[in-house]
Amino acid sequence: MDERLRFVARLLEGEKMAVLCREFDISRKTGYKLFARYKDCGVEGLSDRSRRPYRHANRLPFQIETLIVQLKKEHPSWGAPKIREKLRRLHSEIQLPAISTVHAVLDRHDLVTRGRRTVRYHAEGTGLSTPTRPNDLWCADYKGEFMLADRRYCYPLTITDFASRYLLCCDALATTKEMYAFTVFERAFKDFGLPLAIRTDNGTPFASNSAFFGLSKLSVWWLRLGIAIERIKPGNPQQNGRHERMLTLNPFIFERTLSVRSASCLSRRWTAGRTSCVRGTSPRRPSNRKRAAPRQGRS
Repeated sequence: MDERLRFVARLLEGEKMAVLCREFDISRKTGYKLFARYKDCGVEGLSDRSRRPYRHANRLPFQIETLIVQLKKEHPSWGAPKIREKLRRLHSEIQLPAISTVHAVLDRHDLVTRGRRTVRYHAEGTGLSTPTRPNDLWCADYKGEFMLADRRYCYPLTITDFASRYLLCCDALATTKEMYAFTVFERAFKDFGLPLAIRTDNGTPFASNSAFFGLSKLSVWWLRLGIAIERIKPGNPQQNGRHERMLTLNPFIFERTLSVRSASCLSRRWTAGRTSCVRGTSPRRPSNRKRAAPRQGRS
């Protein structure tokens, strides 16, 4: 702006256009354009102008836009699809706008009613205790999932005691829904009593992203029983490290405790991994260890 004012001022003083354009490093076409804008609009003509195009090739005609707004005011419950269909029936000869264009017109005229946004719970974790007595704190988690031979998935729900690292429960479930977890925890409470607190992650069914304070039906049931809830921070499995290392420390857990009630047999991948883990041998090298004879059932 200041450079343009100095350029025009020196032109008005009588200096030559070509010399000034060479000094200000602009073309003579630009110099004449600035001088013409000054003569037409004064000093305001030297300011930057909008670079918005004068017309848009795909701009919706204002007659159609007015008709869309009119139909919306006549039928407040109609949305963009119904208004577009009404336009097609009334004026079949015009090129119909897209549904998104009709919605954009309604939104531009503040005729769109927006629903209330759901405030989702953002998990942050809670304070974690370090008890030294058994049954003060339990740790629970689903130890991954694997596919069975009948193409169904198995979700092992495991519960351990924090202080003694005793495996309280390891049940194979068909899903992570709450209704199945209720049964497992109810049986564990009957067998071992109620703990003072339970530590879990922020996944289903232990927590809910859309509930108040992230409380699921399962966690509400724990609170009603007088059990405190401890949750680790998202993305920090080391805060529940004792439970995460449970399977790696004891390779016989699934052999001794996991009973797959709803499946005929495990998949080939799981069977191969379990065999090499339990026997302590490499799948590439045969073992000379003799297998123990199966126990005889009671008669």
